Amino acid sequence: MTLHANRRSLLLGLAAAPVLASGCATRPKAYANAIPSAGAGAADFLGPVEGTVRLSSNENPYGPSPSALKMIDYAGKQGAYYADRANAKLKDMIAERHGVTRKQIVLSAGSAEVLRAAALLYGLNGPIVTPRLFFDPTVTYAERLGVTQIERCPLHDDMGIDLAAMEARVTSATGMVQICNPNNPTGMTLPTELLKPAVRRMSKLAPVVVDEAYIELLKNPEADGCVDLVRAGHDVIVSRTFSKVYGMAGLRVGYAITTEEIAPKLQGAVMSWMSGVGLAAAIGCYNDQPFLDYSKAKILEGREMLEETLDTLGLERKPSDANFVYFNAGMPANSLREKMAEEGILIRSKYMDYDNWSRVSVGKLEDVATFCEALPRMIEA
Repeated sequence: MTLHANRRSLLLGLAAAPVLASGCATRPKAYANAIPSAGAGAADFLGPVEGTVRLSSNENPYGPSPSALKMIDYAGKQGAYYADRANAKLKDMIAERHGVTRKQIVLSAGSAEVLRAAALLYGLNGPIVTPRLFFDPTVTYAERLGVTQIERCPLHDDMGIDLAAMEARVTSATGMVQICNPNNPTGMTLPTELLKPAVRRMSKLAPVVVDEAYIELLKNPEADGCVDLVRAGHDVIVSRTFSKVYGMAGLRVGYAITTEEIAPKLQGAVMSWMSGVGLAAAIGCYNDQPFLDYSKAKILEGREMLEETLDTLGLERKPSDANFVYFNAGMPANSLREKMAEEGILIRSKYMDYDNWSRVSVGKLEDVATFCEALPRMIEA
Protein backbone atom coordinates (compact mmCIF):
# COMPACT_ATOMS: atom_id res chain seq x y z
CA MET A 1 0.00 0.00 0.00
CA THR A 2 1.38 3.44 -0.86
CA LEU A 3 2.13 6.20 1.62
CA HIS A 4 -0.63 8.27 0.03
CA ALA A 5 -3.15 5.48 0.60
CA ASN A 6 -2.01 5.00 4.19
CA ARG A 7 -2.45 8.71 4.96
CA ARG A 8 -5.84 8.70 3.26
CA SER A 9 -7.01 5.72 5.34
CA LEU A 10 -5.73 7.33 8.54
CA LEU A 11 -7.50 10.62 7.84
CA LEU A 12 -10.73 8.84 6.95
CA GLY A 13 -10.49 6.84 10.17
CA LEU A 14 -9.95 9.95 12.29
CA ALA A 15 -12.80 11.73 10.58
CA ALA A 16 -15.12 8.79 11.16
CA ALA A 17 -14.24 8.35 14.85
CA PRO A 18 -16.46 11.15 16.18
CA VAL A 19 -19.34 9.93 14.02
CA LEU A 20 -19.03 6.37 15.34
CA ALA A 21 -18.73 7.59 18.90
CA SER A 22 -21.80 9.79 18.77
CA GLY A 23 -23.96 7.99 16.25
CA CYS A 24 -24.26 11.14 14.12
CA ALA A 25 -22.15 13.35 11.93
CA THR A 26 -22.17 16.52 14.01
CA ARG A 27 -19.02 17.44 15.94
CA PRO A 28 -20.59 19.14 18.98
CA LYS A 29 -22.45 15.99 20.07
CA ALA A 30 -19.27 13.99 19.73
CA TYR A 31 -17.67 16.14 22.45
CA ALA A 32 -20.74 16.79 24.58
CA ASN A 33 -19.93 14.18 27.22
CA ALA A 34 -16.30 15.26 27.53
CA ILE A 35 -17.15 18.46 29.36
CA PRO A 36 -18.26 18.16 32.98
CA SER A 37 -21.43 20.02 33.88
CA ALA A 38 -22.16 21.83 37.13
CA GLY A 39 -23.26 19.45 39.82
CA ALA A 40 -21.36 16.52 38.30
CA GLY A 41 -20.02 15.39 41.67
CA ALA A 42 -16.25 15.09 41.68
CA ALA A 43 -16.06 16.94 38.36
CA ASP A 44 -17.66 20.04 39.91
CA PHE A 45 -14.46 21.90 40.77
CA LEU A 46 -15.36 25.60 40.60
CA GLY A 47 -17.18 27.72 43.13
CA PRO A 48 -18.05 26.86 46.73
CA VAL A 49 -17.97 23.23 47.76
CA GLU A 50 -21.51 21.88 47.95
CA GLY A 51 -22.96 22.29 51.42
CA THR A 52 -20.69 25.19 52.43
CA VAL A 53 -21.39 28.89 52.88
CA ARG A 54 -18.44 30.83 51.50
CA LEU A 55 -18.06 34.25 53.10
CA SER A 56 -14.27 34.38 53.24
CA SER A 57 -12.93 35.86 50.02
CA ASN A 58 -14.89 39.06 49.25
CA GLU A 59 -16.39 37.49 46.12
CA ASN A 60 -19.64 38.71 44.59
CA PRO A 61 -21.80 35.64 43.84
CA TYR A 62 -24.30 37.66 41.78
CA GLY A 63 -21.94 37.77 38.82
CA PRO A 64 -20.88 37.33 36.15
CA SER A 65 -23.74 39.27 34.60
CA PRO A 66 -25.78 37.92 31.66
CA SER A 67 -23.92 40.41 29.45
CA ALA A 68 -20.60 38.91 30.56
CA LEU A 69 -21.81 35.31 30.19
CA LYS A 70 -22.86 35.98 26.61
CA MET A 71 -19.35 37.20 25.81
CA ILE A 72 -17.78 34.27 27.65
CA ASP A 73 -19.61 31.91 25.32
CA TYR A 74 -18.40 33.88 22.30
CA ALA A 75 -14.82 34.01 23.61
CA GLY A 76 -14.70 30.28 24.29
CA LYS A 77 -15.46 29.61 20.63
CA GLN A 78 -12.61 31.95 19.67
CA GLY A 79 -10.20 30.44 22.18
CA ALA A 80 -7.72 29.34 19.51
CA TYR A 81 -6.69 32.95 18.93
CA TYR A 82 -4.66 35.49 20.91
CA ALA A 83 -6.72 38.35 22.32
CA ASP A 84 -4.80 41.41 21.11
CA ARG A 85 -7.83 43.23 19.70
CA ALA A 86 -9.88 42.55 22.82
CA ASN A 87 -7.05 43.97 24.91
CA ALA A 88 -7.09 47.18 22.89
CA LYS A 89 -10.89 47.41 22.96
CA LEU A 90 -11.13 47.13 26.74
CA LYS A 91 -8.39 49.72 27.17
CA ASP A 92 -10.33 52.09 24.90
CA MET A 93 -13.53 51.57 26.89
CA ILE A 94 -11.81 52.27 30.22
CA ALA A 95 -9.98 55.28 28.81
CA GLU A 96 -13.18 56.77 27.37
CA ARG A 97 -15.03 56.51 30.67
CA HIS A 98 -12.25 58.16 32.65
CA GLY A 99 -11.21 60.83 30.19
CA VAL A 100 -7.71 59.52 29.61
CA THR A 101 -5.92 57.90 26.66
CA ARG A 102 -5.42 54.24 25.87
CA LYS A 103 -1.72 54.77 26.61
CA GLN A 104 -2.64 55.42 30.26
CA ILE A 105 -4.34 52.05 30.81
CA VAL A 106 -2.54 48.91 32.03
CA LEU A 107 -4.40 45.59 31.96
CA SER A 108 -3.53 42.58 34.09
CA ALA A 109 -4.84 39.29 35.44
CA GLY A 110 -6.77 40.86 38.29
CA SER A 111 -5.67 44.06 39.99
CA ALA A 112 -3.37 42.04 42.27
CA GLU A 113 -1.05 41.42 39.34
CA VAL A 114 -0.67 45.06 38.38
CA LEU A 115 -0.14 45.92 42.06
CA ARG A 116 2.59 43.30 42.30
CA ALA A 117 4.14 44.64 39.11
CA ALA A 118 4.23 48.12 40.65
CA ALA A 119 5.87 46.76 43.81
CA LEU A 120 8.53 45.01 41.74
CA LEU A 121 9.12 48.01 39.51
CA TYR A 122 9.29 50.77 42.13
CA GLY A 123 10.40 48.68 45.07
CA LEU A 124 13.80 48.54 43.39
CA ASN A 125 14.13 52.28 44.04
CA GLY A 126 13.56 52.14 47.78
CA PRO A 127 11.18 51.00 50.52
CA ILE A 128 7.42 50.91 50.02
CA VAL A 129 5.48 53.02 52.51
CA THR A 130 2.10 51.57 53.52
CA PRO A 131 -0.43 51.59 56.35
CA ARG A 132 0.12 48.89 58.96
CA LEU A 133 -3.04 47.01 58.00
CA PHE A 134 -4.18 46.83 54.38
CA PHE A 135 -4.39 44.36 51.46
CA ASP A 136 -0.68 43.60 51.46
CA PRO A 137 0.03 40.40 49.43
CA THR A 138 1.02 42.66 46.55
CA VAL A 139 3.92 44.31 48.38
CA THR A 140 4.90 41.29 50.48
CA TYR A 141 5.37 39.51 47.14
CA ALA A 142 8.15 41.93 46.24
CA GLU A 143 9.55 41.79 49.77
CA ARG A 144 9.76 37.98 49.70
CA LEU A 145 11.74 38.19 46.46
CA GLY A 146 14.25 40.50 48.14
CA VAL A 147 13.33 43.42 45.88
CA THR A 148 12.28 45.88 48.57
CA GLN A 149 11.37 46.54 52.18
CA ILE A 150 7.99 47.59 53.55
CA GLU A 151 7.67 50.53 55.94
CA ARG A 152 4.32 50.08 57.70
CA CYS A 153 2.87 53.15 59.39
CA PRO A 154 0.74 52.91 62.55
CA LEU A 155 -3.01 53.30 62.24
CA HIS A 156 -5.23 55.67 64.17
CA ASP A 157 -6.77 54.24 67.32
CA ASP A 158 -9.96 53.50 65.37
CA MET A 159 -7.94 51.51 62.75
CA GLY A 160 -8.24 54.28 60.18
CA ILE A 161 -5.25 54.99 57.94
CA ASP A 162 -3.04 57.73 59.39
CA LEU A 163 -2.14 59.80 56.32
CA ALA A 164 0.01 62.20 58.35
CA ALA A 165 2.12 59.31 59.65
CA MET A 166 2.55 58.05 56.10
CA GLU A 167 3.53 61.46 54.75
CA ALA A 168 6.14 61.77 57.49
CA ARG A 169 7.80 58.57 56.21
CA VAL A 170 7.89 59.50 52.52
CA THR A 171 11.14 60.95 51.21
CA SER A 172 12.96 61.17 47.90
CA ALA A 173 14.48 57.78 48.80
CA THR A 174 11.04 56.12 48.97
CA GLY A 175 10.33 53.66 46.18
CA MET A 176 6.54 53.76 46.26
CA VAL A 177 3.55 54.51 48.47
CA GLN A 178 0.51 52.21 48.58
CA ILE A 179 -2.95 52.84 50.01
CA CYS A 180 -6.12 50.72 49.80
CA ASN A 181 -9.33 52.79 49.71
CA PRO A 182 -11.79 51.53 50.89
CA ASN A 183 -9.33 49.63 53.01
CA ASN A 184 -9.26 45.85 53.25
CA PRO A 185 -9.91 44.31 55.80
CA THR A 186 -11.44 47.22 57.73
CA GLY A 187 -13.77 48.42 54.96
CA MET A 188 -13.14 52.00 56.03
CA THR A 189 -12.84 54.84 53.49
CA LEU A 190 -10.54 57.82 53.80
CA PRO A 191 -12.25 61.23 53.62
CA THR A 192 -11.70 62.60 50.11
CA GLU A 193 -10.76 66.03 51.41
CA LEU A 194 -7.86 64.46 53.32
CA LEU A 195 -6.85 61.71 50.89
CA LYS A 196 -6.38 63.66 47.69
CA PRO A 197 -4.17 66.48 49.05
CA ALA A 198 -2.01 63.89 50.82
CA VAL A 199 -1.66 61.78 47.67
CA ARG A 200 -0.74 64.87 45.64
CA ARG A 201 1.98 65.83 48.09
CA MET A 202 3.42 62.32 48.43
CA SER A 203 3.43 61.80 44.66
CA LYS A 204 5.93 64.61 44.29
CA LEU A 205 8.46 62.36 46.06
CA ALA A 206 7.44 58.85 44.94
CA PRO A 207 4.69 57.20 42.86
CA VAL A 208 1.54 56.65 44.90
CA VAL A 209 -0.60 53.56 44.29
CA VAL A 210 -4.25 53.78 45.31
CA ASP A 211 -5.93 50.38 45.31
CA GLU A 212 -9.62 51.04 44.57
CA ALA A 213 -10.90 47.46 44.34
CA TYR A 214 -14.13 48.37 46.15
CA ILE A 215 -14.61 51.93 44.90
CA GLU A 216 -17.80 51.14 42.95
CA LEU A 217 -19.61 50.47 46.23
CA LEU A 218 -19.25 54.08 47.37
CA LYS A 219 -22.11 56.52 46.84
CA ASN A 220 -20.04 58.66 44.48
CA PRO A 221 -17.17 56.51 43.17
CA GLU A 222 -15.71 58.94 40.67
CA ALA A 223 -15.68 61.90 43.04
CA ASP A 224 -14.16 59.84 45.85
CA GLY A 225 -11.66 58.00 43.63
CA CYS A 226 -8.24 59.33 42.61
CA VAL A 227 -8.41 59.11 38.82
CA ASP A 228 -8.71 62.90 38.64
CA LEU A 229 -5.21 63.10 40.14
CA VAL A 230 -3.95 61.01 37.22
CA ARG A 231 -5.70 63.32 34.76
CA ALA A 232 -3.98 66.25 36.48
CA GLY A 233 -0.60 64.66 35.71
CA HIS A 234 0.46 63.50 39.17
CA ASP A 235 2.54 60.32 39.58
CA VAL A 236 -0.43 58.31 40.78
CA ILE A 237 -1.43 54.74 39.88
CA VAL A 238 -5.09 53.86 40.46
CA SER A 239 -5.87 50.14 40.37
CA ARG A 240 -9.34 48.69 39.87
CA THR A 241 -10.78 45.25 39.28
CA PHE A 242 -13.61 43.21 37.78
CA SER A 243 -13.38 40.78 40.72
CA LYS A 244 -15.71 42.59 43.13
CA VAL A 245 -18.86 44.43 42.07
CA TYR A 246 -18.69 42.84 38.59
CA GLY A 247 -18.58 39.35 40.13
CA MET A 248 -15.70 38.05 38.00
CA ALA A 249 -13.07 37.03 40.58
CA GLY A 250 -12.36 33.74 38.80
CA LEU A 251 -11.92 35.39 35.39
CA ARG A 252 -8.97 37.54 36.55
CA VAL A 253 -9.31 40.96 34.93
CA GLY A 254 -7.90 44.08 36.53
CA TYR A 255 -6.40 47.36 35.38
CA ALA A 256 -4.53 50.48 36.37
CA ILE A 257 -5.00 54.07 35.27
CA THR A 258 -1.85 56.16 35.41
CA THR A 259 0.28 58.60 33.44
CA GLU A 260 1.57 57.97 29.93
CA GLU A 261 5.09 57.90 31.38
CA ILE A 262 4.36 55.27 34.03
CA ALA A 263 1.95 53.06 32.08
CA PRO A 264 4.41 51.45 29.61
CA LYS A 265 6.89 50.71 32.40
CA LEU A 266 4.13 49.15 34.49
CA GLN A 267 2.74 47.16 31.58
CA GLY A 268 6.24 45.90 30.90
CA ALA A 269 6.45 44.56 34.45
CA VAL A 270 3.19 42.63 34.15
CA MET A 271 4.09 39.01 33.51
CA SER A 272 0.99 37.34 32.07
CA TRP A 273 -0.94 37.59 28.81
CA MET A 274 -4.60 38.34 29.35
CA SER A 275 -7.16 35.61 28.75
CA GLY A 276 -9.52 36.29 25.85
CA VAL A 277 -12.38 34.89 27.93
CA GLY A 278 -11.76 37.33 30.76
CA LEU A 279 -11.27 40.27 28.42
CA ALA A 280 -14.45 39.47 26.50
CA ALA A 281 -16.45 39.15 29.72
CA ALA A 282 -15.11 42.51 30.91
CA ILE A 283 -16.00 44.14 27.60
CA GLY A 284 -19.49 42.70 27.84
CA CYS A 285 -20.30 43.98 31.33
CA TYR A 286 -18.17 47.11 31.76
CA ASN A 287 -21.02 49.45 30.84
CA ASP A 288 -23.85 47.19 32.02
CA GLN A 289 -25.31 49.68 34.47
CA PRO A 290 -28.52 47.71 35.24
CA PHE A 291 -26.45 44.74 36.42
CA LEU A 292 -24.12 46.96 38.43
CA ASP A 293 -27.10 48.60 40.14
CA TYR A 294 -28.60 45.19 40.92
CA SER A 295 -25.30 43.78 42.16
CA LYS A 296 -24.58 46.78 44.34
CA ALA A 297 -28.10 46.71 45.84
CA LYS A 298 -27.73 43.04 46.79
CA ILE A 299 -24.32 43.66 48.37
CA LEU A 300 -25.60 46.61 50.38
CA GLU A 301 -28.62 44.60 51.54
CA GLY A 302 -26.39 41.76 52.71
CA ARG A 303 -24.00 44.14 54.43
CA GLU A 304 -26.89 45.75 56.28
CA MET A 305 -27.99 42.29 57.50
CA LEU A 306 -24.50 41.69 58.89
CA GLU A 307 -24.32 45.10 60.54
CA GLU A 308 -27.75 44.74 62.16
CA THR A 309 -26.80 41.34 63.56
CA LEU A 310 -23.51 42.61 64.97
CA ASP A 311 -25.19 45.67 66.48
CA THR A 312 -27.92 43.53 68.05
CA LEU A 313 -25.23 41.34 69.63
CA GLY A 314 -23.37 44.42 70.89
CA LEU A 315 -20.20 43.55 68.96
CA GLU A 316 -17.83 46.30 67.90
CA ARG A 317 -17.52 46.69 64.12
CA LYS A 318 -15.90 49.07 61.67
CA PRO A 319 -18.01 51.22 59.33
CA SER A 320 -17.71 49.40 56.01
CA ASP A 321 -17.98 50.79 52.49
CA ALA A 322 -16.99 47.45 50.97
CA ASN A 323 -18.56 43.99 50.53
CA PHE A 324 -17.41 42.75 53.94
CA VAL A 325 -17.55 43.75 57.59
CA TYR A 326 -14.68 43.73 60.09
CA PHE A 327 -15.82 43.07 63.66
CA ASN A 328 -14.58 42.15 67.13
CA ALA A 329 -16.25 38.90 68.15
CA GLY A 330 -14.82 39.03 71.68
CA MET A 331 -13.01 35.78 71.00
CA PRO A 332 -9.99 34.78 68.88
CA ALA A 333 -10.77 35.22 65.21
CA ASN A 334 -9.16 31.89 64.38
CA SER A 335 -11.34 30.12 66.95
CA LEU A 336 -14.47 31.69 65.50
CA ARG A 337 -13.35 30.67 62.04
CA GLU A 338 -12.88 27.07 63.18
CA LYS A 339 -16.29 26.95 64.85
CA MET A 340 -17.96 28.38 61.78
CA ALA A 341 -16.14 25.91 59.54
CA GLU A 342 -17.54 23.02 61.60
CA GLU A 343 -20.96 24.12 60.38
CA GLY A 344 -19.80 24.66 56.82
CA ILE A 345 -19.56 28.46 57.09
CA LEU A 346 -16.28 29.91 55.84
CA ILE A 347 -15.00 33.29 57.08
CA ARG A 348 -11.55 34.87 57.17
CA SER A 349 -8.89 34.02 59.74
CA LYS A 350 -7.19 36.77 61.75
CA TYR A 351 -5.00 39.48 60.26
CA MET A 352 -1.59 40.13 61.80
CA ASP A 353 -1.92 40.48 65.58
CA TYR A 354 -5.51 41.72 65.55
CA ASP A 355 -6.44 38.55 67.38
CA ASN A 356 -10.14 39.10 68.06
CA TRP A 357 -11.04 40.84 64.81
CA SER A 358 -12.82 38.80 62.14
CA ARG A 359 -13.78 39.63 58.57
CA VAL A 360 -16.94 38.23 57.00
CA SER A 361 -17.79 38.81 53.35
CA VAL A 362 -21.20 39.54 51.88
CA GLY A 363 -22.42 36.55 49.88
CA LYS A 364 -25.86 35.50 48.74
CA LEU A 365 -28.53 36.76 51.10
CA GLU A 366 -29.47 33.26 52.22
CA ASP A 367 -25.81 32.58 53.06
CA VAL A 368 -25.54 35.82 55.00
CA ALA A 369 -28.67 34.80 56.90
CA THR A 370 -27.05 31.45 57.75
CA PHE A 371 -24.04 33.26 59.22
CA CYS A 372 -26.24 35.68 61.14
CA GLU A 373 -28.20 32.79 62.65
CA ALA A 374 -25.05 30.93 63.66
CA LEU A 375 -23.05 33.82 65.13
CA PRO A 376 -24.96 34.18 68.44
CA ARG A 377 -24.45 30.49 69.18
CA MET A 378 -20.74 30.73 68.40
CA ILE A 379 -19.95 33.66 70.68
CA GLU A 380 -22.04 32.29 73.56
CA ALA A 381 -20.52 28.77 73.43
